[in-house]
Order: sequence, then C-alpha cells, then structure tokens
Amino acid sequence: MAKNESLRIVLGIGTAAAVGIIGFGYFFHYRNGRKRILTVFDMIPELNNPTVRIKDRESVERKIRQIIAGGAEKLQVISDFDHTISKHTHNGKIVPTCYGILESYPLLPQFYREKALQLKETYYPIEFCHEMTNEEKYPYMVEWWTKAQNVLIQCNLNRGMIQDMVEKSEVIVRDGSDKLLLNLYKHDVPLLVFSAGVGDVLEEVIRQNLKMYDNVRVVSNYLEYNGNGDVIGFKGHLIHTFNKNETAIHNSDYFEHLASRHNILLMGDSIGDCHMADGCPDPEIVLKIGFLNHGVERLMDKYLDLYDIVLLENETMDVANALLREIL
Repeated sequence: MAKNESLRIVLGIGTAAAVGIIGFGYFFHYRNGRKRILTVFDMIPELNNPTVRIKDRESVERKIRQIIAGGAEKLQVISDFDHTISKHTHNGKIVPTCYGILESYPLLPQFYREKALQLKETYYPIEFCHEMTNEEKYPYMVEWWTKAQNVLIQCNLNRGMIQDMVEKSEVIVRDGSDKLLLNLYKHDVPLLVFSAGVGDVLEEVIRQNLKMYDNVRVVSNYLEYNGNGDVIGFKGHLIHTFNKNETAIHNSDYFEHLASRHNILLMGDSIGDCHMADGCPDPEIVLKIGFLNHGVERLMDKYLDLYDIVLLENETMDVANALLREIL
C-alpha cells in the first residue's frame, strides 16, 4: 500500500468510554473517495501466509495496534535461539542446536556422541509430551541437562575449539535474521536471547552468521574454563527448557532497566518458551510468536493456546520483520 493512499491517526490519551481504547492506532485507506478502516491483516500481508495460524484474530489485532502505537521506545524483544533464530530444517536436514554442534564436532570423543544420543532418545519425547504438565516435565529436564553437561566436562574441550566447531558445523540462521537484528540495533530496541543451550557456542554462531550488537543480551549456560582454557564445568544456574521464567535474568536488574518498555515481542519454538517474559514487571502487551517446527498435527492446538501467532514449519523471520516494519 502506498503511503499517500493511507493515513495513520494515533489516538492519544482520551476518554476511554468514548473510544473504548487508549493509545491505539487507527489506519484509514482511501479508495474512490471512500474511507475504510484497515485491519492489521490488511497492513501486514505476511500474517495471511498459509504457514501462519492465529486462534484469536481480534486479540492479535488489538495487541499489534497497541505495540505499533507505542513505537520503538516502548518495545523490547525476547527470543529463544535454537530453532528460533536458527533454522530447524535446511535442505531437508535438521539444523544442529548448540548442543548438536558440540555432538557433531569430530575432535570430541565418540563416547560423548553416543551418550548424548542416548540422553536425547530418553528425554526428548518427554519434553514434547502433550499429556504431561510443565511441572511434571521439570525434573526430567533437570536430569537431562545435568547429565549432558557432566558428560561434556569429561571431553577435554578447550576454549579454542569453539570457533572451529561452529565453522565446521551445519548451523544456519533463519532467513531475515540479519535484517531483524540490524533493525533492532538501529532503533535501539533491546534484544534478550534466552537459551537453554551453550552460551559460548551460541555467541560464536551469532558472530559468524550475524553480528553481536550492543543491544543484544544473551542468557544461557556458559562454560567455565581453567587458566589453560580447558572446560572444567558450567557457570551459574542451570537453564533448561522449562525454567527460562525463573533463572538469573529475572533475579537481576535487567528488566528494571527496561521499566519503560512495556511492550514485548516474544519468539520461541518450545512449549516452555512462551513463559520467557514472565519476569518482566507490569508488561502492557506481550505478543507471542511460536515456531511450530515439527509434530504439527499433534501439537497445533497446544501451540495455538500458548502463542498468539503460530508459524508452521516456516524457516524465515518474515512475520517478525513485517511487524517491526510497522512498529519501528
């Protein structure tokens, strides 16, 4: 739609009884002298893509209008990394996660790959079991992550290997991720990358495939090294799929420094990711985008209950970038 064909009128503080809402954006389209209110689905055609599913279109309309009205100054973004910023599938192959990059690195011993596969076969079905609650899954995820980390510590991993293993891996980020990070940086919008993976590997993936801008904060499981650069353990609290809402970031002053940023765009691919913004004080709007990368028929209803917008086997950032196009 050409800019000279539309007019955006943003209502400021007014009488709620008269207008029903405060601070929302109204968008008018003029055609043949007649005025028609545009919906966000008119403005953002990417939301009408066949891979997009939305359970409550009225709620999504309201949330997007309010985020647009708030602009860049009131926005913050919270995102998972593995299979959210990174792709899930590329050329028919599953893209490795941060732990997957470690598992595929040929300089690590074979016993590590064998044990990692055994653990995944045991615990992965539990993570995505729709018959269990998150609370029931929680102790199993702690077991999985703890055992995986303990095995990794035995592998004589050195800091210098991280760059090499990422270079040799088949990890690839979603199409449009570079544009997403650049736009957030240009408009000084904070991006919190919240990951249950390995922070050292994650940051190296960003450095090699994107750019680590100053507005990006990563919270993840970071390796601890001795003076020779050998891995001797992990730092801090364990972060796994179902405790991203209660780890160190929510006990720090991170969200307090963003007290004026009450509008949140959240992106994730797991059932637990939808809670990543739970530690943010007094959010006005949390718009949740969920990437449903597999098990579509089995998990569709669950994801539609948890996320405002669900993307089915979609390997791009098109929807997020389209939203930012209107917000920033």
